[in-house]
Amino acid sequence: MNHAIQTFFTPSNTDRPPNYEMLKEERDVAVLGVPHHPAPPASTVIHIRSETSVPDHVVWSLFNMLFMNCCLGFIAFAYSVKPTDRKMVGDLSGAQAYASTTKCLNTWALILAIIMTILLIISILILQV
Repeated sequence: MNHAIQTFFTPSNTDRPPNYEMLKEERDVAVLGVPHHPAPPASTVIHIRSETSVPDHVVWSLFNMLFMNCCLGFIAFAYSVKPTDRKMVGDLSGAQAYASTTKCLNTWALILAIIMTILLIISILILQV
């Protein structure tokens, strides 16, 4: 069976347009369509790493160190640099642990500074009376 595509047409020197005929084999292939393969089509899977946002609290630590509680603020500032280093290495759990410690230290530094400020104001008011 010859699967070559052959078209027949009338010569172009006639005044009629060319008459194209499709062979029976060609028509059967056109009717059946593309052959179906039993194998599934190949697919490409792209894994995109989701960047988990790990806050480092550097600004809060710097504020606490300069204006609130210099001791706890300095320790919090030292811990606030470490999450960035851990993220660069790819250790997200370590970065989250350091960020949690920094947040805890900053919270305590802020609470203690507020309590000390309130006690200072109260003691000044009591001494003036």
